[in-house]
Amino acid sequence: MYRIHLLILVVILFSCSENGNGSSSNNPSSSTSIDISILAEKFYNESAVSVIVNDDNLVISTKNLPDHKSAYYGINHPLYESYDEPNNPSFRLNPNGISEQDIVMTIPRYPHVGDTHEVTPMGPMGVAINSVAIYNQMAAPGDDILDELNTFDQYDGHPAPGDDYHYHIEPSWLTENLGDDAFLGLLLDGFPVYGPVENGSRLSNEDLDDYHGHIHNTIDFPEGIYHYHITDELPWINGDGFYGQPGTITR
Repeated sequence: MYRIHLLILVVILFSCSENGNGSSSNNPSSSTSIDISILAEKFYNESAVSVIVNDDNLVISTKNLPDHKSAYYGINHPLYESYDEPNNPSFRLNPNGISEQDIVMTIPRYPHVGDTHEVTPMGPMGVAINSVAIYNQMAAPGDDILDELNTFDQYDGHPAPGDDYHYHIEPSWLTENLGDDAFLGLLLDGFPVYGPVENGSRLSNEDLDDYHGHIHNTIDFPEGIYHYHITDELPWINGDGFYGQPGTITR
């Protein structure tokens, strides 16, 4: 469901004593020994995404085709649905559509903190479990991301030029069906992305570090792991760059 998101700029020093969750930078789960390959089976949209687990990497190949309805599918496509979301009377279609892509992400199987915290790229910075690309909070040059909110479809995605569909914000199709605390995807550095709820509480930017995450236990990693959370506020998914050392992407 479409929501109007407030622009809130938050600068937080990442430390165990400040994230309010009792997590610690000395937690052994912040080491490089955590194997994220257990997440491979959660990429469920098998006709559009596949995951190969290698010794050091997960190789994720995606056609980037949402498994939910969208006003951006062609009118004769079985998943086409006109936009009928009363919460946003300002909705407008952008001039793009949804077409099959050929994207391969090679992601560290044992993610570790980066030395430089690379800035996330324009274009895909990760992939959701239903095959859809995850983008950062930046709009295309000359555009305003807050204005682009009015082009997000009924499940909060839209396509870029080249018919490259993607999410900038919470993928409501996934959280509505899997829960607000579910594992939703991976960024290129190998650290997982979870929904906006943790331990029954909806998180805000103030609960997270500069990169929009923290070290805490999750349902998939009960001993704890660094992970990102989606929030209702800018930057939504990722902040000042990748927490970890990113892998590669080819198209």
